[in-house]
Formats: sequence, C-alpha cells, structure tokens
Amino acid sequence: MYQQLVSKIEQSKSFDFGDVLSRSVELFKKVWVEGFVHLLLMMVITMPIIIVTYIAMFAMFGANYLIAGGGNPEYMSQDFDPAMIPSMIGFGLLLLLVSAIMQTFNIAIMAHFYQVCKSKDMGTPLPQGGYFTYLKNGNFKKLLILSFALMGIAVVAMMLCYIPLFYVMVPLTLVMVIYAFNPDLTVKELISASFKLGNKYWLMTFLMLIVAGFIAYLGVLACGIGFFFTAMFARIPLYYIYKDTVGLDAADLTEIA
Repeated sequence: MYQQLVSKIEQSKSFDFGDVLSRSVELFKKVWVEGFVHLLLMMVITMPIIIVTYIAMFAMFGANYLIAGGGNPEYMSQDFDPAMIPSMIGFGLLLLLVSAIMQTFNIAIMAHFYQVCKSKDMGTPLPQGGYFTYLKNGNFKKLLILSFALMGIAVVAMMLCYIPLFYVMVPLTLVMVIYAFNPDLTVKELISASFKLGNKYWLMTFLMLIVAGFIAYLGVLACGIGFFFTAMFARIPLYYIYKDTVGLDAADLTEIA
C-alpha cells in the first residue's frame, strides 16, 4: 500500500491553486457545522488535560519547595535552588507526554473531519464508529508514537534557528490528511509519504496554508466568536490538494478495518 501511494505521488500532477481555493469555499458551506463540532470536540478534550497538567505542575513545584525548605512556606519566596531541578525535569516529561496525548486526539478527530469532507464532496457514507473511529482497534498507540515523532521533528527544526520549521510545516500538516485515507500505513511510512508529497508541492502548499489561514482568521471580525466557525476552513484545502495529486474515489476508505 505504501509503494502504491508513493507511486501515485511521484506520478501526480500539480494542483490548480485557484480551483482548490474556490472548491474549498464551496465545500466549507457544506461542512462548516461539522467543522465547528470537530473543533469544539478538540477543545473539550484539550482543556481538561491542560488544567490537570497545570494543577500537577503547581503541586509538583510546591511539594519540592516545601521539602527542600524543610516544610517552611517562606522558602518558596527565595531564589532558584538546585533542588528544583527534579521537579523541572519531571514537569518537562509530563508536558511532553500531555502534548503528545492531545495531539493524538487531534490527529484522530481531524482524520474523521477529512472523511466528512470526502462524504460531502463525493456523496459517500461516513465511516462507522463516530468521531473517535481512528482511535479504535489499536490505533491509539500508533497515533501516540506518530505524535511524538512529529513533535520531535518540529523541535529539531526549531533548534536549527527556526527557519527549517517553515519547511517541515508543510509535510507535518499533510500527515493528517494522508493518515485519514491511509490508516494502515506505519508511522515511518506516514511521515515519509507526507514529506514526499510536501517536497513535491511545497511552495504552492505553503502559500495555500497562508491564504486559507488568513480566510479562516476573518471569523475574528464577527466579535471573535466567528473564528470558532471558520477555523476549520484552513484545513479543507489540504483535502483537495491530496485529492488532486494522489487521488480519491468513492470506494476509498468508508470504514476503518
């Protein structure tokens, strides 16, 4: 399956920028409600995790201060102490794990959103299983590993003076749509395929992300609340980029095995 996907990418022709953008606008009119629901679902999952993380952070640092200060609360007002290092390391690892878990849910929900886009665009039935279809049948572990891998790539890119981050932003964004229609690929194959597709159409995809992001941001003009309804528009052009380059048909993945 991977070799077939790579072959399609290598033989693909470039997409039409204006056509993809106009079709994205038309599709958005059909899926904006589902887009809002998917975004809201991601927020509902993310916010409690963030709150619990900060509670754990304060508890961790507070306990460390009290232990290091011999139970004296006034010790907490003193300058940095090497005794804080274990707490800082612990919080760093906790933050890494929490970020990966949040991204795991986000990837799964976004993959389902792309199935909704395909359903509305091509008139095919949605996959059975609801919004968390892509987390079933052992996929959570694979998505968690994928999340760590994507975070690792992004961190390395940032460490190289941030400029490489602009380069990897395109393939890292394409991972979600590729996974949506190729869930059987391994983590390595997903990343490899996304870089092959991203490399081939990097400039046009990068410009599309900027334009689509700007259009999505226009929702802020509606008292800020409108952004929650327009935010998912930024993701729709990626569906058409994948469809116009790699290709989709009505039989492509309507149910996760």
